Amino acid sequence: MDRKLEKKTWTPRRIAYIIGGALFVAGIIYQLGFADHRSTMNVEQDRLSITTVKTGEFTDYILVSGQIEPAQTFFLDAVEGGMVAEVIRESGATVNRGDTILALTNSNLQLDVMQRETMLYEQINNLRQTRLLLDQNDLSQQGQLAEIDYQISLLEPQYKRFKELHEKKLVSDREFEEVKEQYEYNLKRRRLTYESYKNDSIARSIQLNQLRNSENRMQASLQGVGKILNNLIITAPIAGQLAMEQIEVGQAINPGQRYGQIDVLDEFKVRVPIDELYLPRIGRGLRGKFTLSGQEYELEISKIYPTITNGRFEVDMVFTGESPQGIRRGQSVRIRLELGQSEQSLLLATGGFFKDTGGNWVFVINPSTGNAEKRNIRLGRKNPEYYEVLEGLVEGEKVIVSGYENFGDNEVLEMK
Repeated sequence: MDRKLEKKTWTPRRIAYIIGGALFVAGIIYQLGFADHRSTMNVEQDRLSITTVKTGEFTDYILVSGQIEPAQTFFLDAVEGGMVAEVIRESGATVNRGDTILALTNSNLQLDVMQRETMLYEQINNLRQTRLLLDQNDLSQQGQLAEIDYQISLLEPQYKRFKELHEKKLVSDREFEEVKEQYEYNLKRRRLTYESYKNDSIARSIQLNQLRNSENRMQASLQGVGKILNNLIITAPIAGQLAMEQIEVGQAINPGQRYGQIDVLDEFKVRVPIDELYLPRIGRGLRGKFTLSGQEYELEISKIYPTITNGRFEVDMVFTGESPQGIRRGQSVRIRLELGQSEQSLLLATGGFFKDTGGNWVFVINPSTGNAEKRNIRLGRKNPEYYEVLEGLVEGEKVIVSGYENFGDNEVLEMK
């Protein structure tokens, strides 16, 4: 007898279909909601530079190179031209103030000096002759006054005596009138002569003062002309080391030509070229340091030259303490120039990544996966060693700081 078979609801095939469908739907949901769709690239960790973000003291400084120069340099320029007769001090020699360096000869200049001296002597003699004539005229006028006074001294008693006799009718009118006229004439003559002498004395005093000043100027000119030939003997204006171009006997040196310099070796400074980018941040008093022969020396900016040449300007830095022994002109030093005060900051080591990202993002190592993931950050100031981290990183995180030029647009780096 036939028996009715009941249809099974959960057959193995059906269960397999349901599980397969569920897995398929779950895969779709995972891909849509949870799967990592970022582009990935495999890299070898040994070829990367990885550093740890840390908290430390950030010093705002730049590294610059400078050259040692004497603090004082006196340039040697020829006052008068001529032919080199003798080279007494060679370049590199140490000289004292007044030491003779070169001897020049100039026949035309010597002849010109002689002619000018002759002319000045003639002018001085003319002035002295004029002064002598004025003195003689003064003496002549004084002599005239003395003669008139003498005549008056003779006529005055006679006039008084004749006046008394005339009043007593003892002398005639004619005799009295003659004596009176002579006496009054000499009085009038003295008054006029004295007025003339007084006016002439004032003019003579002014003229003598002018002659005296002119003679003094001519004497000074005469001394100056005499010193012109001294300029043919070139001496050291100060003690120091002589630096001079190659000069040979018989060589012509023109007036105003610079032929050398003297460096004062007691003090030194450092001439430092700096990128024009830092000009607004550079001021007098900023300090820098450099190490020479294992010892550190400190410098301070004393002068700024704002003229920019080939994208750089220059500053002079002087030693705040003792200067190094044995340094020489032209010697180069590497200076750590501080631009601001040190302060505690979050620090990220410098590296090639900056030129590829502009400091806007970096690859940070994920400690759970060991992969490097792209992350946006914000950096602040920079020195040759570190960047100042403002946002996006915390202390202890590891960051790839080597160049990113081979990573393309990938956002995740899988380490091998």
